[in-house]
Amino acid sequence: MPKRILSGTVTSDANAQTVSVSVERRFKHPVLQKTIRKSKKYRAHDENNTFKVGDKVRIIECPPRSKTKRWEVLEG
Repeated sequence: MPKRILSGTVTSDANAQTVSVSVERRFKHPVLQKTIRKSKKYRAHDENNTFKVGDKVRIIECPPRSKTKRWEVLEG
């Protein structure tokens, strides 16, 4: 099964080797037919602490790194 790849913006880099990435998705409401924006935060592994707040990154699924980390940063 292929691994999912998402793109988003780094919202926090306070922890060592970890960044929080906010991923936004847009979809049309089934009844109102209005475009809605929803966002979700993912914690991703950043081996060398290279990414800072505001950077656009792509993340990919990986085996669990910790209790909350299931993603790793693919590229900036």
